[in-house]
Amino acid sequence: MTISLAVPDILVARAKSGDLEALEALYRAFETPVYNLALRVLRRPEDAEDVLQETFLDVVRNIQQYRGEGHLWGWIRRIASTKALMRIRRDSVRQTESLDDEPGKPGMHIAANLDLERAFEHLSETSRAVVWLHDVEGYTHEEIAEQMGKTVSFSKSQLARAHARMRRMLNEGGEGATV
Repeated sequence: MTISLAVPDILVARAKSGDLEALEALYRAFETPVYNLALRVLRRPEDAEDVLQETFLDVVRNIQQYRGEGHLWGWIRRIASTKALMRIRRDSVRQTESLDDEPGKPGMHIAANLDLERAFEHLSETSRAVVWLHDVEGYTHEEIAEQMGKTVSFSKSQLARAHARMRRMLNEGGEGATV
């Protein structure tokens, strides 16, 4: 799925000059896709809202660096996905253990009628981010590796393991370790 949100060049030019109305118009044009991207990766509305705000603070601060090459949405999407990944990294440093990451803990049982959304929710934040960025947003493994500060093989293995985990959950309705 590719999202192409076109905005008039004049609006971008006005935003680059510091026009507050133009900056607000950019915010309104991109707030929903940025929020949805962050929510899909982070799963918590409050975190998605924070990423939305952080993203647009960066957009306002750095709009002059946007060179007009490619769609503005691609530039904003990269900022948002980087912010979401940074939040995952920060949270993983703060939490050395998470019940979601421990196999066999209560609550990990998945009902037989598990759908794709629920399977997605049971992936680790890192795996969920890789799946979302690759399968939905269309990022390459090279781009994901660069954003996460990892190798291309890390991205590929995370995606393969996440797909296998989701397939098992969907086919068997079983439980297992979080990927």
